[in-house]
Amino acid sequence: MPSPYRALFAAPGSKAFSAAGFLGRMPLSMMGIGVVTMVSQLTGRYGLAGALSATIALAAAVAGPQVSRLVDQYGQRRVLRPATLISLAAGAGLLLAAHYRWPDWVLFVACVGIGCVPSVGAMIRARWAALYRGTPQLHTAYSFESVIDEVCFIFGPIISIGLSTAWFPEAGPLLAGCFLAVGVFWLTAQRGTEPAPHPRERQGGSSALRAAGLQVLVATFVATGAIFGSVDVVTVAFADEQGHKGAASVVLALYAAGSCAAGLVFGLMRFTGAPEPRWLLGICAMAVSMIPLLLVGNLPFLAVALFVAGMAVAPTMITTMSLIEEHVPRAQLTEGMTWVSTGLAVGVALGSSVAGWVIDEAGAGAGYGVPAVSGAVAVAVGFLGYRRLSRPAPRRGGTVEQHSERQERHVA
Repeated sequence: MPSPYRALFAAPGSKAFSAAGFLGRMPLSMMGIGVVTMVSQLTGRYGLAGALSATIALAAAVAGPQVSRLVDQYGQRRVLRPATLISLAAGAGLLLAAHYRWPDWVLFVACVGIGCVPSVGAMIRARWAALYRGTPQLHTAYSFESVIDEVCFIFGPIISIGLSTAWFPEAGPLLAGCFLAVGVFWLTAQRGTEPAPHPRERQGGSSALRAAGLQVLVATFVATGAIFGSVDVVTVAFADEQGHKGAASVVLALYAAGSCAAGLVFGLMRFTGAPEPRWLLGICAMAVSMIPLLLVGNLPFLAVALFVAGMAVAPTMITTMSLIEEHVPRAQLTEGMTWVSTGLAVGVALGSSVAGWVIDEAGAGAGYGVPAVSGAVAVAVGFLGYRRLSRPAPRRGGTVEQHSERQERHVA
């Protein structure tokens, strides 16, 4: 039987936009850690390096949904190219400011500008949705994209840190900018698979975040992002306490590898019924998988525990994208996907900050309490918002027959 993943690329143009999306997403995992490595090498100020990285993440969290909202209204080509040029210009300013030791405020202004970077993953998923909406292939496409995300997070930090330490300090962020430029401009050159824009007058000008279901997803993923952010910070500290700080990258890569493997298998499966119960089960699995981390005593055990924990990540993310399809009007799909990424980014910033404080006060072992508590919060939010999430969207692009079909599926 032919692979469902191979069948995805039978659609004309799918290979090209997927390849462009892979390049355009690499900076997501390279820029933050690249800035930390660059600034710490050039100045020795880890506090400044961390603050700059957090500024990029928060700026992207604010600007990302607005860029995606404009994409839904005017199309990917018209919006992504100028937004990317702003981000690239700010990135060049950051490299110059860091190299020539310009005042700190210049660095922060440049990092705010970098936050205009578009959510390339949302753009690619929107193209898959335009190709396969309403078919089983869309589930496989979302699974494939989640695997690509994990591949970026496995190799991106290794490349960025390796270049900045072995070549010159600015090399990691510089290559991230090159990936962004090539990926976005290659993607936007492909007009045949670009989703049709939906001008403001046809969607009422309101934000996708007004959808009750999306509000639940974003709130839950703030807590989920806190899991990711705190796990990263605590794992580095734990490896340092064990005398093998360099092993932290390998252990965290196994976390992403577990998610990658699960995403590949999940994409081969076919499900019936509403996705909401599967989503809630995935949130619960992510929370439960954090409990063994409280018992870690050595790096091998931690590596195994994180690999197993990672297996709950990709299936939950894939199901989340399916839920966005259900609860956000079609004319605001890209914005809706970006809001979930924004929730994750805010959660990562919160989780890493809280975890760092706990580590300073009580050590790395106690730090794993932060992802455990974050998982419990995610479960609580998921259960509290489940009734709102399980209601069909009252307003969405589509025919009356499509609305009736969704109603029947949720009742079933």
